[in-house]
Amino acid sequence: MTQIVMSGNSAQSYAALLARVQVIAAYPITPQTTIVEKLAEFVANGRLAAQYLQVESEHSALQSVVSASALGARTYTATSSQGLLLMHEVLHWASGLRVPVVMGVVNRAVAPPWSIGADHADTIAQRDTGWIQFYAESNQEVLDTVLEAYRIAEDPAVRLPAMVTEDAFYLSHTVEPVDVPSAETVDAFLPAREVRAILVPGVPARLGSFTGPIEYVGFRRDVARAMERVLPTLAAVEEDYARRTGRDHGGPLPTYRTEDADAVLLTMGTATTTARAVIDALREEGHRVGLAKLRVFRPFPVEAVRALAASVDRIGVLDRSFTFGPTGAAAMEVRSALYDASPRPLVSDFVAGIGGRDITPEAITRMFALLEGPEPPELTWIDLAAPEASADG
Repeated sequence: MTQIVMSGNSAQSYAALLARVQVIAAYPITPQTTIVEKLAEFVANGRLAAQYLQVESEHSALQSVVSASALGARTYTATSSQGLLLMHEVLHWASGLRVPVVMGVVNRAVAPPWSIGADHADTIAQRDTGWIQFYAESNQEVLDTVLEAYRIAEDPAVRLPAMVTEDAFYLSHTVEPVDVPSAETVDAFLPAREVRAILVPGVPARLGSFTGPIEYVGFRRDVARAMERVLPTLAAVEEDYARRTGRDHGGPLPTYRTEDADAVLLTMGTATTTARAVIDALREEGHRVGLAKLRVFRPFPVEAVRALAASVDRIGVLDRSFTFGPTGAAAMEVRSALYDASPRPLVSDFVAGIGGRDITPEAITRMFALLEGPEPPELTWIDLAAPEASADG
């Protein structure tokens, strides 16, 4: 194992290199571009024997790897923000065709107005497309999760596409030491893809042809059942990865200092690191608070959330996006998971970090103050700009 100081984007590239991907489709978009630039360098200097396709749009990028995956290749692409939105149609094709594409997504706010800051709206908007969704806290977690994602996506019990996300600039362009496993370690953990090709060169066939409603519902059910098998598969994959590398990222909902907590904050992505430090400080002051990191958003870890709720009176959810319902998407999922729970803790949603705004220790301290207060609000927008800064005054 070698330690290299690298960005989250480089961690994506090194993971694809170690996975020995065979087809890469590339289209640039800030702040994702350096992922495919690094992969182009690996291909150009002979470190990676892959076909590198420079395409004219993100839609074409995803279609290219879907087609290559249907032929049995291990594939990779990456995107961000508006690029992911342009892929929306093909995201459904990928899951419906059961192709195990792995894609890196650098979470960035969507327009208008234009922003290149971290925001989860791009991937949360794709939560119903049948893709596995991982949210990484660190560059190390990015690299490890991409490798694990290939094992899970290609497992015969799953065969679904996966996206591994990282917060724009907090991870994509910030460097930290990352332990890179050896090629031999990864080859043992992630052998060559077992070819379960949909298409065979030279054999006439149709892909995604018309079907009637009776058969169609069966295809949807098959995707749903495959998604149900993701979390048990993740548990086995993480156990194997930990045995080989010594690293275990804790499953879909790792927790911190929750054993005796009265109030727990659920986070996604890089806000987790800040929240962990705030919890340590609040514990020193006598507050019984804890943390749960939502590492896997799809499939949503319902049983893990219920297990957490069984011993906690209040759960705060930090949403780095808003879906224009009663709360943010993560909070709605938590409330849905706990609808039949008894006892059922109070759930309070905090919308923060939109458009790249920093989620500061002070902001998280305020969330805990509200969560521990006499009447925690159902929804709070944290650190809004002055009203005159918005378009509607």
